[in-house]
Amino acid sequence: MKILGIDIGGTGIKGAIVNTKTGTLLTERFRIPTPQPATPEAIANVVKEMIAHFNWKKAVGCSFPTTMVNGKCIHSGNLSPDWLDIRVDKLFKKVCKLPFFISNDADLAGLAEVSLGAARKEKGLVIVVTIGTGIGSGLFFNGKLIPNLEIGKMLHTNGKIIEFHTADSARKKEDLSLEAWAKRFDFLLEYIRLVYTPSLVVLGGGISKKYSTFKPYLNADVKVKVAQFKNNAGIIGAAMYASKKCK
Repeated sequence: MKILGIDIGGTGIKGAIVNTKTGTLLTERFRIPTPQPATPEAIANVVKEMIAHFNWKKAVGCSFPTTMVNGKCIHSGNLSPDWLDIRVDKLFKKVCKLPFFISNDADLAGLAEVSLGAARKEKGLVIVVTIGTGIGSGLFFNGKLIPNLEIGKMLHTNGKIIEFHTADSARKKEDLSLEAWAKRFDFLLEYIRLVYTPSLVVLGGGISKKYSTFKPYLNADVKVKVAQFKNNAGIIGAAMYASKKCK
C-alpha cells in the first residue's frame, strides 16, 4: 500500500509517500522547518502545505513528538504548551479535510525498525531510542508495541529531566564534543540496562549517523544497533501505522 507518512519534529516536519510493505520511500523526502512558536494552528498549516506538495488525497499517517492517548496530547513535549489536551487527529482532519492516523514519533519509528529494519525478527524486549530535539523511546516485546514509554522524561541525578541533559539539542546548545556527549548518553544506556534488560537497543535520530565515532566512549553492557531507516524511520512508521488502521 502507498501511504503519505509525515514526521513532526521540534525543528523540522518531513514527509514522503511510502511503500508500506517494503519501507521504501517512493518520493523524495520533503522537509519544512517547524514554525516557531509551534502552536497547533501553525503546525496544522504546515501539514496542509505538506499534503499540497504531494497532491495527496487519501488517509495520512503522522508521527508526533508527544505522548498520545486516543489521538490526544497528554503533554506538550518540545512544541508549545497550547498542544496540551488537543485531539491532533481531529485538528488535522478539520484543517486538511483528510483522515489522519497519529501516534507517538518514537513508537512509530520503532514500528518501522521492528517490522522491517534493524530489529526485525529480534525476540524479547527491544527499546528504540530516538535522539534529536528531545529523547523519544519505543518499547516492544516480541515485536508488539507497548505504547507511551518516555525514558527521556526520567530525572537525571542532577535533578534535570534527562532529555534536557542528553538530547542532541543539549550537545549543540552546550557545544559539547562527541566524547563529552557520549558519556552523558552512556548514563542513559546504563539506566536502560539496569531497569529493562533489553535484548536490543535501536538508536535513531540524526546523531545515529555518527554512532561509529562515539561508540568507543560507550561502556554500558547493552547490545546496540543503528536504526536501518535512520532519520526516515518516523515517516515510514507513520505510513505503516496508517496502513494498518485503514485495513
